[in-house]
Amino acid sequence: MPSLYFEDFASGQKNAYGPFRLSKDLLIGFSHQYDPLPFHLDEEAAKKTFAGRLTASGWQSCSILMRIIADGFMNESSSCGSPGIDEVKWLKPLLPGDVLSVRSEVLEVKASKSKPEIGFVKFYLELVNQNDEVTSTQTAWVIFGRKGAIIAPLTPPSPKPHAPMRHAPIGNEIPPLGFLEDQPVNKEIVLGTHTFTEEEIISFAHIYDPQPFHIDRDMAKASFLGGLCASGWHTGAWWMRFQADYWSKQTARSASRGEDIPRIGPSPGFKNLKWLKPVYAGDSITYAATVTAWRKSTTRPEWGLVYSRNTGVNQYGEPVFEFDGTMIWQSRPKGED
Repeated sequence: MPSLYFEDFASGQKNAYGPFRLSKDLLIGFSHQYDPLPFHLDEEAAKKTFAGRLTASGWQSCSILMRIIADGFMNESSSCGSPGIDEVKWLKPLLPGDVLSVRSEVLEVKASKSKPEIGFVKFYLELVNQNDEVTSTQTAWVIFGRKGAIIAPLTPPSPKPHAPMRHAPIGNEIPPLGFLEDQPVNKEIVLGTHTFTEEEIISFAHIYDPQPFHIDRDMAKASFLGGLCASGWHTGAWWMRFQADYWSKQTARSASRGEDIPRIGPSPGFKNLKWLKPVYAGDSITYAATVTAWRKSTTRPEWGLVYSRNTGVNQYGEPVFEFDGTMIWQSRPKGED
């Protein structure tokens, strides 16, 4: 039985959890699978990038934070998962060997109006390294069951006709990577489709999000989510993988045509992440990205920011995942306008 319920949380509560040591092998292993950009994969290659050294993927930092709070209190609670994250800020890079902890503060609690058996708790979370430096922050919502309440599980979707498949561009359909000023605004790019297997859902969750509905088929079936489903951070990590692969294909296209290849820096964070539906074992998620705007930096004109709207849709055409992203991007060098 859980020892923490919705009623046990109150605004202003503060706690600390951890530690978690980030090994070089874990850092590179995650990057190979989900974020294969040079500054996440290889120390020598990283020296030539904006980051300047080997650093962890931002999506891995979110996943590590999840693991720390899962061990710290989530697995002792009536957690029913998260509807989303208001904002993530990546403030300092995570480095191999960092020892990480989480500082938590409850910002808000509110009972559900439509489902009296649950409530929502809003947390402010800081991921802190061994030097007491805040490496990232999250403002996140979590759903908790109420004391004595019986929570009816969601019903996983029954098989039904699949929506028409949407394909990522291939070959000559892939444009050059382009500098900041070349980014096409309001043009959706389909990045790719991934089918989540039970084995990989459990494997990811054992490392980063060991809540029962991600690691145990029977417990998941009896939970609020109604079946084994992927961690939200696992869902997000696959968006990152497809985005990185698309950039790699664009870079190869530019190189084959002898064009200048702009540099891409790390992301400072994202906003408005929503997990709209559970991603169950066997679901196929198609990811897409749309540049919504770009602007030059006022302090470093050789760089700028690209803003994007990013989505995931399941095989039935139902949105399951979305967020607003930001990337650091090189501007076109002077004289090449």
